[in-house]
Amino acid sequence: MHQFFYTMIIALANNFDNVGVRIAYSIKGIRVSMLVNMWISVITFIISFLAAYSGTIVSSICSKQLATIMSMVILASIGLWMICDPYINNKHDRSENDIYEDDKKVDIGLLNILSRPEIADIDNSKHIDFKEATLLGIALSLNNIGGGLSAGMIGLNSLMVGLLSAIISFIAMWAGNYIAEFFIRWNLDKKASFIAGIVLIGIGIEQIL
Repeated sequence: MHQFFYTMIIALANNFDNVGVRIAYSIKGIRVSMLVNMWISVITFIISFLAAYSGTIVSSICSKQLATIMSMVILASIGLWMICDPYINNKHDRSENDIYEDDKKVDIGLLNILSRPEIADIDNSKHIDFKEATLLGIALSLNNIGGGLSAGMIGLNSLMVGLLSAIISFIAMWAGNYIAEFFIRWNLDKKASFIAGIVLIGIGIEQIL
């Protein structure tokens, strides 16, 4: 039961950005079809699974104590980032929004896609095709590497980590607006990120107790 709970929390934390991306696309009028969403989920599964499996390999090479400490540090770092990120992003958006609003030549990099999801629509067609979805899926899955790696280190099932991450990715991209409306209505946007961060830190600390 604990393993499933830990896996679910890590998968949820891995996919927080997906909700924000979906909201940004709705605002910009960019469509993500069901098939494209499924393709993004497949990419999420592959990267999450490989990250978790790599964590399993690391834990088999290192001593159990070292693997546990490394996992704790990674989970705690991700948790702290989730707690601080909403406040950092608010300041970042205020200072840089005007600078980039009229910029026509935008660098289509993975990190830039996370900060400005609309640039993944390279041809400005208002529709994310499979080529663009591949770039977007990889960018979104960068967040999954740390969580997946730590999940493998603490002995969570790699296949389950990948599967739950893919399912939550699909749901987050499909229902992003509804989720956001619920969070905003109940003022849960920053609270949800804060709670998820605290839980991840708690899971990390629990591993060394």
